[in-house]
Amino acid sequence: MKAPQEPIKARTEAAKPEVRVLSSGSCGASFYDEPQMTASGERFNPSAMTAAHKTLPLGSKVRVTNPNTGESVTVRINDRGPYIGGRCLDLSAAAFAAIGNTKAGVMRVKYQILARRP
Repeated sequence: MKAPQEPIKARTEAAKPEVRVLSSGSCGASFYDEPQMTASGERFNPSAMTAAHKTLPLGSKVRVTNPNTGESVTVRINDRGPYIGGRCLDLSAAAFAAIGNTKAGVMRVKYQILARRP
């Protein structure tokens, strides 16, 4: 007679690093999807979770939330802009679509600038 087998332990995801919020606010956000070079020197990918901001350091991480739905996405700043009053973020088409309807073109968002804890 065989000994009973031990139950298989579920795999756990690697622990995600904790983040803290450096600052937050709200503003208008638009999106873009035209191929171009970004301020970081990489080719713009409309399917990537990236965004443009006028002054944040390139590589910064920002959590963007649609307050109407509660949906959020974390983007990496890799470009400069937008240069239209009332807007502080220009999201990639994929990032915008993840939290809202691209047919709207612009939406009000809440944002949190994130920092990884050491």
